[in-house]
Amino acid sequence: MTTYRNQLPHAGAARWRAWLGVALIGAALAVLPFVIGMAGQGWVRILNYALLYVMLSLGLNIVVGFAGLLDLGYIAFYAVGAYTWALLASPHFGVHLPFWAILPVGIALACLFGVLLGAPTLKLRGDYLAIVTLGFGEIIRIFLNNLNAPVNITNGPQGINRIDPFRIGDFTFARAETLFGIRVTGPEKYYYLLLVLTLLVVAVCVRLQDSRIGRAWEAIREDEIAAKAMGINTRNIKLLAFAMGASFGGIAGALFAAMQGFVSPESFSLMESISVLCMVVLGGMGHIPGVILGALLLAVLPEFLRAVVVPLQQMLFGAVVLDPEGIRMLLFGLAMVLVMLFRPAGLWPSAVRKRELARTGGAA
Repeated sequence: MTTYRNQLPHAGAARWRAWLGVALIGAALAVLPFVIGMAGQGWVRILNYALLYVMLSLGLNIVVGFAGLLDLGYIAFYAVGAYTWALLASPHFGVHLPFWAILPVGIALACLFGVLLGAPTLKLRGDYLAIVTLGFGEIIRIFLNNLNAPVNITNGPQGINRIDPFRIGDFTFARAETLFGIRVTGPEKYYYLLLVLTLLVVAVCVRLQDSRIGRAWEAIREDEIAAKAMGINTRNIKLLAFAMGASFGGIAGALFAAMQGFVSPESFSLMESISVLCMVVLGGMGHIPGVILGALLLAVLPEFLRAVVVPLQQMLFGAVVLDPEGIRMLLFGLAMVLVMLFRPAGLWPSAVRKRELARTGGAA
């Protein structure tokens, strides 16, 4: 009894420290766009795109990290969400639906395409699954690029412009306004919207990971045959992984179209799929905080390098000697190689995966 009573103050102090940490993180996230905005609104836009990549990475993490299904065509669901918003909220078809009508349609269509991708690939694993999903992503992009004849649906390679921004009644996120005596720009409004949706996605992922479905995904990832022998319906569980991951891609795509005001097939290339996969692998597959870290690093650091490389070369050599894009890709590739060599489980791996890799390495 004495030991139990002694533990109560410690438990209360730990809970108080946890709430204090949450409050400090919340305050930092609340003022972050205004702090970054002092360097220019362009950096706030970069932060917004980083949040979009966080949502994409969390969606792909369900497929790759939780269920162990290698998907190289994930960007297709991003495209489905973006074009759903573009077609239902632009002058292209003369339709201007509100966000609460478009978002459910985008999520439903992305889920449907996720099931359509998962259904024919249920028996595929590893490289074969990667090739099929890669082909699926390219097929979606090519369709979007060519669905302008004989009936103009997507406007082909020219894309769709003048897309409606995210709007709640008369309150639009596209222009600056003064709220409570504080001037809030369009990118700053989108930041708070994206932050709220990202936190919701994180909450859903955490709940899924700790649920029976999450444990079933983990069982399939470790040994599908053993999982099936234990009574897990591997077909339905794998289809659910594809559908849930695709739904997050659909949300991110819809917000991308609303924020950008323009979409074209060029935004949904294979390189984008590979970038999102690299974010998941770099941060730590199957570990939600690690995936968030990987997405933020690979979304923000390249833009930071782009802003630094040119002035640095001009200061040292008086001219731009090396192309900034080339240097960015070189450093990107070097970082991935170093991570795979020295931290194969990712920068912030889950404890379970770290133990598995350590045990495998020790056995070898």
